[in-house]
Amino acid sequence: MAVSLPRPHRVDVSIAALSLVCGVVLWSLGLHTSPGRMLDGTWALIPLAVLACLELVRRTAPQTALALGTLAMVADQFTEGNLASIMMFTDIVYAAVVYGTPAAARRIPLTTGLVTVAVTIGFLAWFQKPEAILIGVLTGVVSFGPATTGVLVRNHREATEAAKLRAEQTALLAEMDRVQAVTAERARMARELHDMVANHLSAIAIHSTAALSLDNPETSKDALAVIRENSVEGLAEMRRLIGILRSDSGDLEPAAAPTLDGLGALVAGARTNGLDVALDDARAPEGPKLPAPVELAAYRIVQESLTNALKHAAPGLVTVSLAQEPRALTIRVTSPYGDPSGPRAPGSGAGVVGMRERTELLGGTFEAGPDTSADTDHDGKVWSVFATLPVDPADEGAKE
Repeated sequence: MAVSLPRPHRVDVSIAALSLVCGVVLWSLGLHTSPGRMLDGTWALIPLAVLACLELVRRTAPQTALALGTLAMVADQFTEGNLASIMMFTDIVYAAVVYGTPAAARRIPLTTGLVTVAVTIGFLAWFQKPEAILIGVLTGVVSFGPATTGVLVRNHREATEAAKLRAEQTALLAEMDRVQAVTAERARMARELHDMVANHLSAIAIHSTAALSLDNPETSKDALAVIRENSVEGLAEMRRLIGILRSDSGDLEPAAAPTLDGLGALVAGARTNGLDVALDDARAPEGPKLPAPVELAAYRIVQESLTNALKHAAPGLVTVSLAQEPRALTIRVTSPYGDPSGPRAPGSGAGVVGMRERTELLGGTFEAGPDTSADTDHDGKVWSVFATLPVDPADEGAKE
């Protein structure tokens, strides 16, 4: 089976061709580096041709090119020599360090350095003249110099590649953070939109169904009044939310986050919508003010629980209980459930998910489901929502 050799790089072909032409021109002009050697005439063209061929594989097979190039350079010392041969050998040494393996890049500079020292000491001991040091210097220029230059270039390229890789990784992490931030913000906006508007829309749906199904002018009039009230309040909530999302809306005043002080108005609105609600707020009136995130989460949990009760609860009393402990605020909303006698609004289940997310973001616990242990007259069927929101004592009273 034939083995396909790698195709030489275009630059390597140009270097080999130009070096060979220059070497032939120098030889034809009689310009030799070591005239008077034992092999004169055309013998100098053989190492020249071999080194030119090795230039073709300086990238694809750098270590092989260096080994054969060293043999060709040793053979060139027995001929009259050629400056082009020396230049091609230095380029092969340089390419072996730059394009070779990491082990070769570490080994070649050390080897050429030791060879340079050995040649210098050897010729100095042989000739016993200071001029012998020049031979060692030339050896270093031809071998050790290109090797160290290759190390510098290779290190620079590796540092550049590492910096490029770090930049790409940083950009990737920044994009991941941006996507996560956008996702989290969308989830927050979805919770706010659901909590702000769902209560009003549920009341509108229930009372409009009642108005259409009951042939009673007085009942229809009361239902239409409730529908109008919830429509106006829902529209105001939507405008406030849009004002937060749009900087060019003209609403420069930030919308105040709801607090537990508004629970009375929230319960009153639920009663207006036809829900029988009892509020038991066991918090001390003079107690320290809760952190804003805790108050917002508690308000939204009560609001969503009342919305769910309006949509799904059976006739009966809905109780809202709040109790402030030293390190937590507990919220419990119970409502009878079963087959409601009146119309009911459809539900998507997003409300329970939103309440759970709000609680978990604060490190609290959340439970929602049937509570058979509760005392009720409605066949023992009670739906209970229970949330515990941690309160750091260090944060209490931070905002007066």
